[in-house]
Amino acid sequence: QVKGINFLVSVFDKDHEITYPQAAYMLATPWHETNKTMQPITEYGSVKYFDKYDSGSLAKRLGNTQALDGDGFKYRGRGYTQITGTDNYKRVGKALGIDLFNYPDLALNPEIAAKIMVYCMKNGVFTSKKLSDYINKTSKNYFSARRIINGTDRAQDIANYAVIFEKALRSP
Repeated sequence: QVKGINFLVSVFDKDHEITYPQAAYMLATPWHETNKTMQPITEYGSVKYFDKYDSGSLAKRLGNTQALDGDGFKYRGRGYTQITGTDNYKRVGKALGIDLFNYPDLALNPEIAAKIMVYCMKNGVFTSKKLSDYINKTSKNYFSARRIINGTDRAQDIANYAVIFEKALRSP
């Protein structure tokens, strides 16, 4: 955990646009999404579990083909923020100059996972909501910031983590 937190803080330190509250939220999110390991992980579940991403409206929204062909499993969540779906792997890979589409496990590399997290959270890739929509120089709404990743799923828990991380980041 400590190694992962220190690594992410070093990434945020290099980006002079990221504020303490934004960094706190960007630590709170992987704290939840990685089951508190602070290391990039693969979404839990059997191949059968990921069939839900293979056909139907969820598959369509993620850009997966509308057939039970394994897209759901191949493009399951990975990394610090669980990048999911064919469209996200293609779009984010193109933006970062990394072939995530053909090599989705690259999202498990800490450096790449951190780039994915920062890029997606700052640019509203997952839900069209950006980190700055909720945490900026004039406002800080940790609860609603969850909308940049996954609606309001576990929003209060993650908001509470962000408060703790912000206090830690600001301590001398």
